[in-house]
Amino acid sequence: MPLNGFDHVTSGKVRDIYRPAPDSGSDDGLLLFVASDRISAYDHVLPTPIPDKGRVLTAMSMFWFELLADLVPSHVVAVDDARIPEQVRGRAMLVRRLDMVPVECVARGYLTGSGLADYTATGGVCGIPLPAGLVEASQLPEPIFTPAAKAELGAHDENIDFAQVAATVGAERADELRELTLRIYRLAAEHARSRGVILADTKFEFGTDGDGRLVLGDEVLTPDSSRYWPADGYAPGRAQPSFDKQYVRDWLTSPASGWDRAADAPPPPLPDDVVAATRDRYISAYELVSGRRFADWI
Repeated sequence: MPLNGFDHVTSGKVRDIYRPAPDSGSDDGLLLFVASDRISAYDHVLPTPIPDKGRVLTAMSMFWFELLADLVPSHVVAVDDARIPEQVRGRAMLVRRLDMVPVECVARGYLTGSGLADYTATGGVCGIPLPAGLVEASQLPEPIFTPAAKAELGAHDENIDFAQVAATVGAERADELRELTLRIYRLAAEHARSRGVILADTKFEFGTDGDGRLVLGDEVLTPDSSRYWPADGYAPGRAQPSFDKQYVRDWLTSPASGWDRAADAPPPPLPDDVVAATRDRYISAYELVSGRRFADWI
């Protein structure tokens, strides 16, 4: 969408990124990250938006950026600011421009998703050996760092091992990324558990500032980038109820959708009841984890 005072830079599956227009007089070195209501699954952007999703992602990210501030700096400059156009207020973050690290930093405390598929095939995840006999949703002996190579839009991120991270960014930076990713995950998982929620896994994106420091960028610990499960009723050996977009994935692969994931056809529109239930899950995730009311968000 056109925004007064900003030029469009690029769009991803969910976010649109803008920079201040040359004649706007805004601070240099800033970008505007706008979270849309688009939702993606299985490397497709679905044709049906989820109302308020962009605002939930922004509210959730800001809660976590604030909670993590003593552990790691973030790229956020402002979310409620006169420089942000009114039409995207509440779903936009004014951020510092970073030199992004070309690695998705994934932390897993439980076995599910692509981690489970990797374990089933190899007995480990991203080259990390794990005990035999683990099942869907098993808690791991300790959280693990399971990075992925960033993919182009429409392609799937590919799990890689630590040696590949070191080859990409250097051994020292790779060690720093692993340590920081796991420290953030442990803090976040402890907080989520205190709120009755299991943080099964999550992914972070880091960049470096002008001084070469690692800075947390993009979004953080949202239902788009994380798996959140209710702690009440958790039981390994089966898929867990979730507060994230797993609900949409499950509908898409059910007979009700009529969609063949292996075919070339794009996914179908989401029915109204799936849209409403997905919106409720996103809002519930924010309210449970943050202890705040979504209605109070800007």
